[in-house]
Amino acid sequence: MSRKNTILYLDGVSVSFDGFKAINDLSLVLDRGEMRAIIGPNGAGKTTMMDIITGKTRPDQGEVYFDGDIDLTRHDEADIAMMGIGRKFQKPTVFESQTVEDNILLSLQGSRSIFPALFNRVTKENRERIDEILETIRLVARRRDLASGLSHGQKQWLEIGMLLAQDPKLLLVDEPVAGMTDAETEETARLLKDIARNHSVVVVEHDMHFVRELGVKVTCLHEGSVLSEGPLDFVSADERVIEVYLGR
Repeated sequence: MSRKNTILYLDGVSVSFDGFKAINDLSLVLDRGEMRAIIGPNGAGKTTMMDIITGKTRPDQGEVYFDGDIDLTRHDEADIAMMGIGRKFQKPTVFESQTVEDNILLSLQGSRSIFPALFNRVTKENRERIDEILETIRLVARRRDLASGLSHGQKQWLEIGMLLAQDPKLLLVDEPVAGMTDAETEETARLLKDIARNHSVVVVEHDMHFVRELGVKVTCLHEGSVLSEGPLDFVSADERVIEVYLGR
């Protein structure tokens, strides 16, 4: 399999913790510009896979390549983030005491020291980028409100916006709709589809209704390797997936 047109290429990846194989001979290929949903029972290795991709965990064996030929096993977390892999964890972490707009600005400047970013004059280019991101994450009307006043779902969107501000080539999004209302869940599916027009996206999710809304190829993990892969209807009809994950 050629790595050339891939944004993410995992081949034969394994990692053990205290003798437990969290990832077991995992192979997964994501094309540039593709959005993929990852499903599977708790303990299937979904989080560990994200940890390996972002450099938090090093595999014991196997190949992990990003954007064609960047060997991720040779880089640390900070490097990998700079190279264009953005990760959104399940629990949103936004700057509650800042406005929605300033949250995006802080991420745009990549500044870890908050205050200089806020006192700098915002360039025209930054202003346009902020407008564009607020449009994408459905928060234009809330731009001057404090982040603390947003609903849970809107905080998730804001955090996705903060990731977008760093302009990653690949976004890893962990259970984005946990705790959301049905309306927010459907809007999040549309929002991620918008983002996927210009980015590659991996979404780890338990909510099957949401995965169906995404309408993308699905990979089901079990015991650290790929159990089934393909369109949702194919995967959800797979006897093994029903047995270990979906139930009857």
